[in-house]
Amino acid sequence: MSAKDIFHDAVKHGLEKEGWNITEDPLSLKFGDTRIYIDLGAEKIIAAQKGTEKIAIEIKTFTGDSVLFNFHVAIRQFINYQVALENKDPDRKLYLAVPEEIYSTFFQSLLVLSVVKKYQIPLIIYEPEREVILKWLT
Repeated sequence: MSAKDIFHDAVKHGLEKEGWNITEDPLSLKFGDTRIYIDLGAEKIIAAQKGTEKIAIEIKTFTGDSVLFNFHVAIRQFINYQVALENKDPDRKLYLAVPEEIYSTFFQSLLVLSVVKKYQIPLIIYEPEREVILKWLT
């Protein structure tokens, strides 16, 4: 099993532990002549609002030779997915899932903090070995 597969399941299980119902794995959207696949789609019934909260999660591992390159790819992918969701499923909020080890180091750099703030990228911070969600940053 690849690192991506292991981290994918860790985030999926972490969401389920928090009461999310995984509705799509992956979430598939057709936007014009392009089909995109976002790692997960999930829903949660919100009793106080008497409605359903819908999210999409793009899971990143940041493994490989260059964390910076992986970040560039993740941000481009996130922006493309966000545009597609805004047009095809506007009630669904997109999150970028990042492992805690990467969040507590690389994601604290000025460049990353600035990009996340400028593009208002909601983050899910997860711990892959324990399969838990540690933080939701919106």
